[in-house]
Amino acid sequence: MRNTLKGLMMAAAAVSVVAMLSFAVSSAAGRQAPAGRGAAPRPVAAVAKPDLNGIWQAMNTANYDIQEHMARPALALRPGPYGPVPAAPVLALGAVGAVPGGPGVVEGNEIPYKPEALAKKKQNQENWLTSDPEVKCYLPGVPRANYMPYPFQIFQSDKAIFFAYEYAGAVRNVYLKDPGPAPTDSWMGQSVGRWEGDTLVIDVKGFNEDSWFDRAGNFHSDALHVVERYRKTSPDVIMYEATIEDPKVFTRSWKMSMPLYRHVEKNARLDEFKCVEFVEELMYGQYRKKPIK
Repeated sequence: MRNTLKGLMMAAAAVSVVAMLSFAVSSAAGRQAPAGRGAAPRPVAAVAKPDLNGIWQAMNTANYDIQEHMARPALALRPGPYGPVPAAPVLALGAVGAVPGGPGVVEGNEIPYKPEALAKKKQNQENWLTSDPEVKCYLPGVPRANYMPYPFQIFQSDKAIFFAYEYAGAVRNVYLKDPGPAPTDSWMGQSVGRWEGDTLVIDVKGFNEDSWFDRAGNFHSDALHVVERYRKTSPDVIMYEATIEDPKVFTRSWKMSMPLYRHVEKNARLDEFKCVEFVEELMYGQYRKKPIK
């Protein structure tokens, strides 16, 4: 009996020692050795970047007007006996040519125009039918390309990010290493991307002055600087933000934001809407030997 009790006590002591050694080893493995003691620090696992691949689309009325706006008969109006009515060139469109209301996407619903720039914005709006670059199928610029009523596709890998837009076949190559200043001004600018945690940040410069933010005449100059942020909030939703700077047009920077939704239908794809050929008659029909009446 005495030998049995002694054996049990020795076994319990051995289990206790093993447990203490196991705890000490696991604790040491979980700590990084102090610098200068010869032990290399354990590598920190890289955080996986969110997968933004897919076909995305904004579901709002920002392309009509990025600010809050009420529904109205048309973008192009003329005085009527009891209030504005659609301008003659768009009258036959009826409800199709009307403007749906929307809450806007601009933070605070205020765009800080300089006085002379605000006057130009109003002039643009009054002459929307002949002045909006979208009417003539010019490239949409950034950020407008992201909230036009057409989907766009993001292609993402560890070494490259590429945006393809259905409207006008517009594209953006997002550099992940800054190539320096844009060689020339362009409609879509030059995009340089980086990751800040789980957010893709794209710095866009090198714009020309010819694109608008919407059909309401909101515009910019060639000094436009856009900083975009793409952050996934669920598998099929990206929260999109764009901070706008343009010292020639605005008194300070301002921001717009909106969700972008992934197309999840089985046959989701990016179709072509290369509208240049659709506007040839509008732009050049008057130069025919026998114009179409």
